[in-house]
Amino acid sequence: MVFSSVLAMILIGAIAGWLSGKIMEGRGFGLLGNIIVGIVGAFLAGMIFPALGFSVAGGIFSSILFATLGAVILLFVIGLIRKA
Repeated sequence: MVFSSVLAMILIGAIAGWLSGKIMEGRGFGLLGNIIVGIVGAFLAGMIFPALGFSVAGGIFSSILFATLGAVILLFVIGLIRKA
């Protein structure tokens, strides 16, 4: 993996984690936690959405959108687990 792709993945993860923390009303985990949630959310989105028939178009904005949706789903599931 090239350093620039790792840097792009961290940047997209950070943006997606921050956005998901704002969408889920403060359920974020701080900067580092949000980066991790964003990266894991991007991975989840990459697994879930193609299975449902959605495809990610090329470009940074669609990557951020899908990573944010995946991170929101992840934060929702974490919230359900915490309540249980």
